[in-house]
Amino acid sequence: MNAAYGVTAVVLVMLAAVLIGTFGVRLSRTTSDFYVASRTVSPLWNASAIGGEYLSAASFLGVAGLILTYGADMLWLPVGWTGGYLVLLVLVSAPLRRSGAYTLPDFAEARLESMAVRRLAGVLVVLIGWLYLMPQFQSAGLVLRAITGAPEWIGGSLVAVVVAVNVVSGGMRSITFVQAFQYWLKLTALAVPVVFLLVAWRADGAPGLSAGDAATWALPLASGKEYGLYSTYSLILATFLGTMGLPHVLVRFYTNPDGRAARRTTLVVLTLLGVFYLLPAVYGALGRVYVPELAGGDTVVLALPGRVIGGVAGDLLGALVTAGAFAAFLSTSSGLTVSVAGVIGQDILRGGVRSFRAAAVVAVVVPLGLATWARTLPVADVVGLAFAVAASSFCPLLVLGIWWRRLTSAGAMAGLLAGGGLGCGAVLLTIGGGPHTGLAGALLAQPAAWTVPVAFGVMIVVSLLTPGRIPPGVARTMVRLHTPETLNLDRGDWRPRSP
Repeated sequence: MNAAYGVTAVVLVMLAAVLIGTFGVRLSRTTSDFYVASRTVSPLWNASAIGGEYLSAASFLGVAGLILTYGADMLWLPVGWTGGYLVLLVLVSAPLRRSGAYTLPDFAEARLESMAVRRLAGVLVVLIGWLYLMPQFQSAGLVLRAITGAPEWIGGSLVAVVVAVNVVSGGMRSITFVQAFQYWLKLTALAVPVVFLLVAWRADGAPGLSAGDAATWALPLASGKEYGLYSTYSLILATFLGTMGLPHVLVRFYTNPDGRAARRTTLVVLTLLGVFYLLPAVYGALGRVYVPELAGGDTVVLALPGRVIGGVAGDLLGALVTAGAFAAFLSTSSGLTVSVAGVIGQDILRGGVRSFRAAAVVAVVVPLGLATWARTLPVADVVGLAFAVAASSFCPLLVLGIWWRRLTSAGAMAGLLAGGGLGCGAVLLTIGGGPHTGLAGALLAQPAAWTVPVAFGVMIVVSLLTPGRIPPGVARTMVRLHTPETLNLDRGDWRPRSP
């Protein structure tokens, strides 16, 4: 790819993010504007913003890279990431919005009436957010190095600075506009080149895989990955259940006007994600034909236009893909930063706009430092670990907290510690140099199959053993969560009690 075209694309995307964010700054005045955009975001606008932040580097670059490397097994990634919203729609979205909370720790305290559960939930939000931010910065460095040869830390630093500026200046109100724009940019950045790639592929005689390659690549559980059956089912469980536990996804549902709007938002998100995820699979399949030497990396999406089409057209299409990649880094990082800053600002600092802005800087700086230290793994693998931790901690808390009135504060604490602790331990061993082969490597790389049942089991058993710890106000809370807004109950914002 022509480096000048690539650099120009990166600069334009960053300028667009700052300029659109500036428009949101003019509308951000109150604490509610910064945390949840004053709960006035329409379903279509909110769905576009969710698509913008949810489709991260893992979706834009990582899925195609894993499909190129392992074949049909990895199609479960986009299926699971999309299907997770169906679970979210059925079980969580409307009751969570009716809770009136700003953050997941808010919900935890409101439902369980326990500051200890709130603090533990806050720690997990921060850990999941940082784990998810780290591969965004690593991928930004990888892309910038691919087009300019610059050191990897520069790309991550550029993304961190732009995200910090937008979040500090306008909070949720500001990044909503940015993320909605970036979803459509990412969709365009993959859709337009793929049309030219398919035309060139047909003109080239529609070459396919060799017989031997097809036998190991195109068939499920035949890609050569160790313990493929276990890894596939564990991946499915993590993606289907992890979505409802991702703090940067859930915080967007707090911005809807009511529970009905939250459900409509989720339906639109399912459509937008379904359209988008058709495209990375095409890149992965074409990559197996034209650039099989890129297996094991995340650059196939960037390399294909120049390799297959070539010339000025290939350079321009490559620049468009680069712009989409940086839009992915910016939009996802913005949502994660808002969710982490919201928890740090409320639960560690004093709350309010000033605390939110200080927390936003911390929320960006720490994962940027971790990105330079941690072992670089395929971006989709790291994001998959974040899903596994979310599925092992917040998924049981939300499902049982919303639908089972006998959940106790002791049960919630024990389940969060068990599931979240085991998930985080697997993450540290995986990215920090632990076993990466054999059964131990498979269990650590895809821990959801055993950590999720443990978390649910511990929460249920400990709750049944501690019936005296059922919150006194549980009946009122359950009515609030499950009563339609049309009954005109009092639904003012929930406020946390003093510690």
